[in-house]
Order: sequence, then structure tokens, then C-alpha cells
Amino acid sequence: MRRADRLFQIVQYFRGGRLLTAAELGEHLEVSTRTIYRDIADLQASGIPIDGEAGVGYVLKSGFDLPPIMFTRDEVVSLIAGARLIQAWGGAAMARAALQALDKIESVLPDQVREQTRRVEIHAMSNGITTEVRQRIDELEQAVQSRQRLRLTYSDALGEKSSRVIWPLGLWFWGKVWTLVAWCELRNDFRIFRIDRVSAMVPVGSAYPVESEKSLQEFYRRMEAECQEQPDS
Repeated sequence: MRRADRLFQIVQYFRGGRLLTAAELGEHLEVSTRTIYRDIADLQASGIPIDGEAGVGYVLKSGFDLPPIMFTRDEVVSLIAGARLIQAWGGAAMARAALQALDKIESVLPDQVREQTRRVEIHAMSNGITTEVRQRIDELEQAVQSRQRLRLTYSDALGEKSSRVIWPLGLWFWGKVWTLVAWCELRNDFRIFRIDRVSAMVPVGSAYPVESEKSLQEFYRRMEAECQEQPDS
């Protein structure tokens, strides 16, 4: 990490009036306490109102106004890469929102960092994803958030169609394929559906209830248990 980025991170750790020791900051930033002492002294000399002393801890004086949003270059690169992936492979609304988010991020960056972001050469190609699938992704994401029961018309790997009522729990992206994790009322169990095999879906009734045994957390727990039970090859 560049020293300028480390100094910025130190100030961010003080958000909310937290008292932090040099040892804690050093552990977070993976540097020695001696380095933190020097950094704190330099921040104080530059006008950042940090109070405290070695062995006790440091705190940022109340009333000091920090910028609401600021990013290091590595953070900006990550945000740009993520937004471009969503533009290429996400839902239609997600893609529009990703572009708007990039515009907002760029608007608050210093000129030097803004120019660096324009040279980030990380791109993604959206080969194979259709407009219909993009629309399905958005609709399913909204259904997950609202806990809306859905009736799906679904085709399996052999092309055989079935109709089932499901509780949408979460979306997974596998590189080129989006899947939906859901509780299936027909099977009375968890199921994973490929979104590109969903030919139709309509809302059914009101929101499904919150039940721990039919939750995404329970699905993850079962998956983890199954992985642990598999013998080593």
C-alpha cells in the first residue's frame, strides 16, 4: 500500500469518534507501530486534529469534517471492474445503475485520481446474454427483495418443461450463467434454477413468510455440511 493511501486509511478508521491504538492501526494496515506513530505525527502536522498519545490511543476531534466519499486507486479500480462486469452480464436495470454509479464516483474524485480511472483497462464482453435474460435477472432480484412467491415455467437440461411455485432466495453468477437459489414448493426442498431456462414467471399470492428452515442461510449451511461429508479424493 502506498503511504498516501495508508494515511488516508488511518483517517477513515477514526470515523465515528473511535479511540484506536497504534497497535490496532498497525494490525489493520499491516505495518509496525513505529510506522503508525510517524504517520500520526505527519497527519497532526498537516492539520488533522488527532488527539492522544502512544500507549493510550488516538481519537479524531469531534466536529472535524471528513469527505463523505473518497477512494484509493485500488478501490476505484475494483469499483470500475465490478461496474463493467455488471454492465456486461447483469440485469438491464443493474447495467444502467452501474453506469450511473460510475458517473457519481468520478464526479467526487480529485482530478489526478479521475484521470487515473479513465486509464483503467479492465473490460468485460457480454457474449450470449439476451435482453430477456437481463430482464429476468432484474425481476428476480426484485422478487428476492420483496419475498414474492413466483410460479415458474422451467425447462431442465433435456428440455422438459415443468411448472412450480418457488420462494426466490438469492441470485448466483457463475461466470456466464446466472442461477436462482429458491425453495421449491413442488419438491419441498431447495432447488437451483438456471435463469436462461426460465421461459415464464408470474407472481403468486402475497410475500412468503420468513422461515429459518427455508432460508438462504439454511441452504448455505446444508451446502457446507455436504462438502464436509464428502471424502477426500
